[in-house]
Amino acid sequence: MSTNLHIDIVSDIACPWCAIGYARLEQALASLDGELQADVEWHAFELNPDPDSKPQPILQALSRKYGRSEAEMEAAQANMIEIATGLGLNFSKMQQRYTANTFDAHRLVKWAAEQGKATAMKQALFDAYFGHAENVGERDVLLRCVQKVGLDADAAQQMLASDAYVEEVRSDEARYQQAGVSSVPAFIINNQYLISGAQEPAYLVEALREIAQQGAEGAPA
Repeated sequence: MSTNLHIDIVSDIACPWCAIGYARLEQALASLDGELQADVEWHAFELNPDPDSKPQPILQALSRKYGRSEAEMEAAQANMIEIATGLGLNFSKMQQRYTANTFDAHRLVKWAAEQGKATAMKQALFDAYFGHAENVGERDVLLRCVQKVGLDADAAQQMLASDAYVEEVRSDEARYQQAGVSSVPAFIINNQYLISGAQEPAYLVEALREIAQQGAEGAPA
């Protein structure tokens, strides 16, 4: 008999480690198939929360943010590209992307969740941003991602033109900031255990196994 876990994932579409972290979680869960199952719920976090900020070339922006040279940032990105490629992710345009505000993209993930497609939407957005250097703050890019996952682009356009899911995204961001989540990805298991960062699949397997075991031991007889 398998154990069920609930995993809340706090992440941003503009965060490469969030894409890598989820791909590693998928590998870990595949290794645990038959032993435990998990349902995933996505939560919003914005690395670039200013909706009026002008998109900047990513290497320039990261160099300014971290006080390191563009060459250093390029080397760090190259390392991430190698890791991502090994996980089957498309990061081929990672170095060509620009900074992006992801608020509407987070709204789109909330909307897709109502139709059981949150993870597919998140992955389509990751692919658009890291694989194709598209601006995931632009409406036409978002609608292409909607079509890619098989949802109704007209319905998505109407949703994005409204205030739908604005409060849900803001509530997410406030909740996890107040809970002390200051970097992403963050994985909260069963509302109780925090795993920070894009951990290796082997680490996740052991951590999830231990959490499931503790849950089983704490369950009423």
